[in-house]
Amino acid sequence: MLRPSLISLGVSAVLAGPAFAEQATLQPEVIVTASGIAQTIDSVLADVSLITRQDIDASSSRDLSDLLRLQAGIDISRTGGAGSQTSVFLRGSNPNHVLVLVDGVRVAALGTGGFTWETLPLDTIERIEIVRGPRASYWGSDAIGGVIQIFTRNLSGPRFSLGYGSNNDRKASAGYGQRSESAGFSVQIGRRITDGFPSQNENGFSYEPKDHGFDNSHANLRGDVRVGTQTLSASVVRSEGEVEFAGGQSGFAQQALGMSLAGELTPRWQHRLNFGSAREDYETPTFFTAFESRRDMAGWRNEFALSEGQRLIAGIDHVRESGENRDTFSGTPTYRESRDNTGLYAGWQASFGALDTDLAVRHDDNSVFGDTTTGSAAVGWRFNDALRAYASHGQGFRGPTLNEQYSPGFGGLFAGNPDLAPEKSRNAEIGLEFAADPAHRFKASAYANRIRNLISFSGPSFQAENVARARIRGSELSYDGRYGDWTVRGAWTWQDARNEDTDAPLLRRPRQKLAATVEYQIAASTGIGAELIHSGKRADVGGFVLPGYTLLNLRATWKPAAAWDLVARIENVTDRSYELARGYNTPDRSGFIEAIWSPGR
Repeated sequence: MLRPSLISLGVSAVLAGPAFAEQATLQPEVIVTASGIAQTIDSVLADVSLITRQDIDASSSRDLSDLLRLQAGIDISRTGGAGSQTSVFLRGSNPNHVLVLVDGVRVAALGTGGFTWETLPLDTIERIEIVRGPRASYWGSDAIGGVIQIFTRNLSGPRFSLGYGSNNDRKASAGYGQRSESAGFSVQIGRRITDGFPSQNENGFSYEPKDHGFDNSHANLRGDVRVGTQTLSASVVRSEGEVEFAGGQSGFAQQALGMSLAGELTPRWQHRLNFGSAREDYETPTFFTAFESRRDMAGWRNEFALSEGQRLIAGIDHVRESGENRDTFSGTPTYRESRDNTGLYAGWQASFGALDTDLAVRHDDNSVFGDTTTGSAAVGWRFNDALRAYASHGQGFRGPTLNEQYSPGFGGLFAGNPDLAPEKSRNAEIGLEFAADPAHRFKASAYANRIRNLISFSGPSFQAENVARARIRGSELSYDGRYGDWTVRGAWTWQDARNEDTDAPLLRRPRQKLAATVEYQIAASTGIGAELIHSGKRADVGGFVLPGYTLLNLRATWKPAAAWDLVARIENVTDRSYELARGYNTPDRSGFIEAIWSPGR
């Protein structure tokens, strides 16, 4: 079982700190994920969202998926309770069509191409940036549906929390952070254990009437030091533990390490030199399988101010990936492979009065599947200070996973194919943004995305081949408003995601979804809130259709003293029975309460 020591990571504390830490923590209305440089949200020619630490605290949530499902264009599928496999669909694309970054480090597993959302605790997160639409011209592979970047937490003083809830769910975390004018560090460790509930119901293929629990330990460390005009920063986040499922259990260990040197080289030249490493180990003794994923990367991103309204972004990055799929019964690998990818990119962003533009191009050279060139173009027009419209066209691609390339399959069936080409997409989008004042913001967008060369297991032996195509069309509306002590947020999504060859709907993606939150600040020390989530019916495996559902969640915060917070959450208040994947259970009505001591804030 995988139980590496968390304590050994403590030696990295003085260096721990995320790439892009300055922008992420000091300027909350600035994001860096759209093109890799600091931009205000209202200047990005794409649909972007920001989830702050304040939003996370107000939600009283324990799982990252609880926050993401409230966002426009994001759908969630999960095969059971806490720790169970979680899939995130962004704008109707596949789960491996979302580029996921943790402090600038790519963290998707090389075997599946997806990120294990269920193993990253919310306690480790400072903020989340979501950019919808293809961003391959700045980031390369995987960014077909968009990019989600997670920034790890930065404490300022001591913090301790203790929580308990339904299904014997208990969690605790402790940390400390300190800053001066030129340096700072933050250290935090935590653990969550829950007995859970049966992951499958009678419709599941391996149903058993017993609880399936989750045990997770985590640590995140970060720090930075300023030397002249440069800032050296580093971060490490590690999550490890065990998750039970119907018929067995799996052990996992996940780690992302990032370092950067960034600052001003000349008055018109900013740069960031990044180094990163991502590791994931996953072992399932029941199936005698283990997978090790290793990714090391380096990049140099530059921003040149050409004039007051124009800037050039240019850079290079290199990634070395290796993975091993091992039969633990015989102790021999079913495959052990590696590959390299080098990308060169450039972008030109300019403003000419009311007109904004963003043009970018990138070329990737992969040692296995060859060259890929992608580009994007976007224009925006500001009618006045409150109203802006934009239009964009962009390309995306996803390189095949190591399983898709090298898996031997099962008895010769469902084998990989080393000759696979990347999946490719073309996306067109228009958007409108209206902000009469900082307290009210409205956004609307519509998009069409066509994906070709989709990898499917077909033919007499069901070997991996580039034979499928998909067509995704959608529109999104969102509103964020504040009325005195009330805060109202809403996001409506309509999408039509289909297999272009068969016209069948893509699995587990509803045509319509509504998510809304209402919060009321009763007093300076007390607040309450409600979440309403409605999802339409969805197609699932085997021709089944999952019925639509509506959920109501309640949450509350109370500050009994300056250094103390009490947060509480009731999920599925109406005790609605629903499925996110056929045969798999979801939580009944459940509650959780947590006490937090944080005098440093």
